[in-house]
Parts: sequence; C-alpha cells; structure tokens
Amino acid sequence: MFSLLRKEIADFLSSLIGYLVMAVFLVAVSLFMWVFPIEMNVLNSGYANLDALFVLGPWVFLFLCPAVTMRLFAEENRTGTMELLLTKPLSDWQIILSKFFAGWFLTIITLIPTLLFYYSVYHLGATEGNIDSGGTWGSYIGLLFLAGAYVSVGLFASSLSNNQIVSFIFAVFMCFILFIGLESASGIFGIESIETVLVKLGINSHYMSMSRGVIDTRDVIYFVSLIGAFILLTKTRIESRKW
Repeated sequence: MFSLLRKEIADFLSSLIGYLVMAVFLVAVSLFMWVFPIEMNVLNSGYANLDALFVLGPWVFLFLCPAVTMRLFAEENRTGTMELLLTKPLSDWQIILSKFFAGWFLTIITLIPTLLFYYSVYHLGATEGNIDSGGTWGSYIGLLFLAGAYVSVGLFASSLSNNQIVSFIFAVFMCFILFIGLESASGIFGIESIETVLVKLGINSHYMSMSRGVIDTRDVIYFVSLIGAFILLTKTRIESRKW
C-alpha cells in the first residue's frame, strides 16, 4: 500500500502539471491577498487576518483537487493498467486509500507555503501578533477537511471514466454542487425544514463553522462521513469492473 502511495506522489511531482497546479493556487491566492486593490487585500483591509485565503481557498480548490485526482484512475483505465493493478497482492481498499491519501497529501503540500502568509500578517500587524490565531488554525483545519472531501469526490469521478478531462469536469461539477449548489437551491422550496436539511448537507455551512475557530464534532463527523461515502462509491465502481 505504501509503495503505491509513494508511486502516486512521485508520478504527480515528476510531471509538469503537478507543479503547475500548485503554482496556480499559490499565485492566485497571493495576487488577491497582496496585489489586487480589493477589499480582501491584506494591506488595504486594515485588519490582521487571512480571510482572503480562506474565502478564496474553497473556490480555487474546486479546480485544484479535481486536477490532482483526474488521472488517479482515469489514466489507469485508459492505458489498461487497471487490470494489472487489480492482480497485485493489494485489496481494493488498499488501492483506493493509497490513491486518496496521495491526492490529499498533494493538496496539503500546496497549503504549506501559505503558512508564510500567516507569518507575514502576524508580524505586520500594528501590534505584533494581533491576529486571531484560533480562528486561523480552525480555518486551516476546515480547509484540510474540505480538500479531503473534494479529493474523495475527484477520486470517484476519476473511477468513472478513462478520460481525464471528463473526470475533471464531472468532479468540478459535483464539488460545486456539494459546496454551494445545495445551499443555493435551499431557497427554492420555501419550506424551512427542507432548506435546513439542504444547507446542512452542503459543505459550505460546515466549513464556515470550522472557520470560526471552534472545531465542532458534528462538522468533523460530516466531513468524515462525506469522504467515506465517496470512497465507498469508488470501491463499488472498482468492484463492478470485476463482474
């Protein structure tokens, strides 16, 4: 299992697209935080916080995570190596979890350089250290869980096709629906109970809850359940190839 995990990480880091994906995330966030003269710009806002990172992060990850995961199974299906992989002394769970943790690890690597933003804002404040560290770390944890959810969705999308572009588009669509689509659709019905259910089923409300710096077990359970559900769907899809 660990050899497959290392292989997936090495394959991604040995390709140009791997570094391009990470660079796009960091450049996009950096421009909105430090360069573009908008309200979220740290230097213009007058507040020592990283709100721009945690507002933009889910939207950039909406494309970054599917870009990371689109090849995990799609490439195996396209080249015909999936059948060879299934003959290895690895269970379906080991194969799926190896690819999932590889994708999640790569998104975590992308986030590590943003700690420089925290360091900069911490020392740039009119009073050094005048930053809500609790809220910031809570937001980082929320962003990690959100990335895990996106990766699990992307993994499932990749298992459905042998075309990376199709997998990417389908993953982006599903992530969008889960992140903001259900919440946006909640107002259509005009029934409070249905609206509440749809909002709670969406990722955004749980992510925003974690961003306040309080890690509620209900939010953790939601993300773990969502990740588990799509990993289970991926396993079901992989098993169907054997029928």
